[in-house]
Amino acid sequence: MEDQFIRTRMLLGDEAIQRLQTSHVAVFGLGGVGSWCAEALCRSGVGELTLVDLDELSVSNINRQSFAVHSTVGMKKAEAAALRLHDISPTCQLHPVAARYEAQTRDAFFNRPYDCIVDAIDLVSCKLDLIETAHARGIPIISAMGTGNKLDAQQLHISDLSKTQGCPLARIVRKELKARGIIHHPVVFSPELPHRANDGSETPPPGRRSIPASSMWVPASAGLLLAQWVISLLSGVPKRP
Repeated sequence: MEDQFIRTRMLLGDEAIQRLQTSHVAVFGLGGVGSWCAEALCRSGVGELTLVDLDELSVSNINRQSFAVHSTVGMKKAEAAALRLHDISPTCQLHPVAARYEAQTRDAFFNRPYDCIVDAIDLVSCKLDLIETAHARGIPIISAMGTGNKLDAQQLHISDLSKTQGCPLARIVRKELKARGIIHHPVVFSPELPHRANDGSETPPPGRRSIPASSMWVPASAGLLLAQWVISLLSGVPKRP
């Protein structure tokens, strides 16, 4: 049988691919960042994925989200993600969860072990609780910081939260995690200052005061960087200095 991961295997090696195929990654948030991260993980050979997002796909998601096309509008993001990823890698075990992660329900999300967690959650309170919970349980986790109202994907990079600057979301998360005793935490962030967006007519979802403007390339690039970090960690392939 032809090996769909042969090009990745040529780059990372057999042992690395074996590690990826026996790994379980949870992606929390399947929007413009998380959707591309989940797809990259699947295409790279991760063997098991838990896909968490409560929301349904809308027409305004089509400009930037991997699973958003006209035929999936109205579907739960988690379900649409599972359909697409199964088509990409039929051997990948997929666990779509159409629910919102929050402190009151956190235990329901940890009924199976994870080798790594990707935090692409928008709501700050939920984001903070997931990070704190993962640190307490000793599960490697990386978080996406803000990508809305930004245009320059070249400024995105992987860093420690303590070294972030210019990102309003990172500033809030850094302050709140410090109060919880967490100083160091890997993130993908951009120091690019947010651009002023034109007024839109989209109604903010519960818990959000406004809707940020968004390109396709910035959140997608952030998602791919998250996937790079996870794949490097799980495969054992050393990162460059």
